[in-house]
Amino acid sequence: MAIRVLLVDDQPLLRTGFRMILEAEADLAVVGEAGDGLQALEQVRALQPDVVLMDIRMPRMDGVEATRQITGPDRSGPVKVLVLTTFDLDEYVVEALRAGASGFLLKDAPAAELVQAIRVVAAGEAMLAPSITRRLLDKYAGHLPSGEEPVPDTLGRLTEREVEVLKLVARGLSNAEIAADLFVSETTVKTHVGHVLTKLGLRDRVQAAVYAYESGLVRPGAQ
Repeated sequence: MAIRVLLVDDQPLLRTGFRMILEAEADLAVVGEAGDGLQALEQVRALQPDVVLMDIRMPRMDGVEATRQITGPDRSGPVKVLVLTTFDLDEYVVEALRAGASGFLLKDAPAAELVQAIRVVAAGEAMLAPSITRRLLDKYAGHLPSGEEPVPDTLGRLTEREVEVLKLVARGLSNAEIAADLFVSETTVKTHVGHVLTKLGLRDRVQAAVYAYESGLVRPGAQ
């Protein structure tokens, strides 16, 4: 079955461009459009898309709050949100990731990258390289906790090895790189990452990276 996509952007011309790109793919179907966050919420309830391509800066309700409501505990289905942002990675992307977005994509990304991003997010993966997450979080460290706050109790659910893995995920390492660093197999790393996500109630590696920064486990700029 085709992946059902909802386009949310306050610029009609951009929505038209995205629609043309996506409808050229046999496995993607644009089921609707919205010009602001409130319309997006209505369309999500009515159309039940698989993926929402979400702009951040919009009138009435911005993409961060819309993402929070779409992916929150009261959501009616497992809708994924892929955030669109400008090249300078504005600070609201951090808030969108914290709110539950599965990743972000630059508005000037090539068509093939947009298509692939939607497929990846629909499959339940995070469309954001951990290294990009780290640069983003470092850049907007002032909007995150100082690291002086007490470590959350939830970290106590992890084993020492799982804490090691979480730190490396947040620092931008791939599964292969983590495996080499810890002298274990990639399969073992995937298992550890899965345990981390389950124990902390996180959706994907992106949220794991945000959690590591917010908890003070990884400090901005640390190597």
